[in-house]
Amino acid sequence: MYSYIILGAVALIAFYLWATYNGLITAKTRVEESWSGIDVQLKRRASLIPNLVETVKGYASHEKGIFEEVTKARSALVNASTPREKAEADNTLTGTLKTLFAVAENYPDLKANQNFMKLQEELADAEDKVAYARQFYNTNVMEYNIKLKVFPSVLVANMFSFKAEEFFEAEEGEREDVEVSFKADQKANE
Repeated sequence: MYSYIILGAVALIAFYLWATYNGLITAKTRVEESWSGIDVQLKRRASLIPNLVETVKGYASHEKGIFEEVTKARSALVNASTPREKAEADNTLTGTLKTLFAVAENYPDLKANQNFMKLQEELADAEDKVAYARQFYNTNVMEYNIKLKVFPSVLVANMFSFKAEEFFEAEEGEREDVEVSFKADQKANE
């Protein structure tokens, strides 16, 4: 009789370890998949930037320093590997894009250019997708990190050396929306 109780207890503990381990693996995989989503959207946005720079160059060729900054920021984003590095590079790129669009504001012909307008729309769409991907990633990181900290799953997490993941965070000054619209009625709203 006692052997059945012991066998049942061992089976229950084994089932708990198995279920908890699989839950942690599932949560970690969701974090990795959502990180991939951010990476895809950042690469998509980065691929738009050379076309944007070339379009603006045609109108504002004497603004060479700005183009170099945008190119440098884009390269940093493409070469970043960790969430922290990507977030920092993304914040830098966002700042340089704001400067680029501020320069574009001085060129009415550029603002009316169809290529520029299309790139502007695509960039705005990319910004929305990056924001959504960040949110999705951070939600998955939060859920995973909570699983690592709550009892009793913390015991399994420590036993199998699961590590907390970093959030993808914007810098304090970069928490504002990126404005990429240069429609005539925008000036009236400012």
